Amino acid sequence: MPKYLFIYHADAPMKPEPGQEQEAMAAWGRWMEKVGPNLVDPGEPVGISKSVGPDGVSDKVVNAAFGYSIVEADSIEAACELAKGNPMIDGGGSVEVAEIMPIEM
Repeated sequence: MPKYLFIYHADAPMKPEPGQEQEAMAAWGRWMEKVGPNLVDPGEPVGISKSVGPDGVSDKVVNAAFGYSIVEADSIEAACELAKGNPMIDGGGSVEVAEIMPIEM
């Protein structure tokens, strides 16, 4: 079954309000339960990004990545359905969905 990379994007780090940390983690737990066995790797959050280009290194990263997960699904459409209800979306961010293309050697 194909695997898909979910890349979590936002314009700024999404931190829960003080006292809401447990609810934020519970929301992620509920989403992971909904995805169930299709969740191959729950992933990790990532730190502040930098952009490296021909002009050097920049601290300004538009719509930066803030984490990832890996899921299995029959199609990219099915993977997008799994992304719906993700806490990143509920918090004002977005989920980029891309098929992982295994390298055949």
